[in-house]
Amino acid sequence: IELSATFTNAFEAITYLQNNKVDLIFLDIKMPDISGIDFLKSLSNPPMVIFTTAYTEHAVQSFELDAVDYLLKPFSLSRFLKACNKSHELYNLRNNKVEAKSDYIFVKDGYEQVKVDLSDILYVEASGNYTQIQLKDKLISSRITINDLADLLPKNNFIRCHRAFIISKDKVSKFDRNQIWIDDKIIPIGATYGNIQLV
Repeated sequence: IELSATFTNAFEAITYLQNNKVDLIFLDIKMPDISGIDFLKSLSNPPMVIFTTAYTEHAVQSFELDAVDYLLKPFSLSRFLKACNKSHELYNLRNNKVEAKSDYIFVKDGYEQVKVDLSDILYVEASGNYTQIQLKDKLISSRITINDLADLLPKNNFIRCHRAFIISKDKVSKFDRNQIWIDDKIIPIGATYGNIQLV
């Protein structure tokens, strides 16, 4: 890890991020002018982020924003290094994505790259630090982010219906304005995804 800059002013940090390539930021949640959560939401193309904070109550929200990790102060060197290693793994995954083929992709499952037939995917769900890929006959848990997976999946059949969900259109059994059914699974349609085209 190479430190490129540090900031105590959030708005100076935003300006820096807009003009420089940054792979990872360590971000506090309680800041004078803007919360770390709102800071991250303000970035149009955010880098990976590790939250460092003395407060536990924002952990769930941070992972909903695809945070790599959530370090509670005071944290040990070993805990810090664990978070750094996690970010390094994600960086390698993002920068070594296998090109999508017409009928399958490869995703990382543990230490292996697993072939996934696109026709077997029912839906995808973001879950904390992992993305769950529900297939016809099994569940794959991968550290690829749901955003990166969305980039791999062909847009003609896979559609983002919620911040935490991608669905396979041809697996939809029914839907209304608020939710989608795939077999017995009920998947919400997010407020900002109300205009999705399912037919």
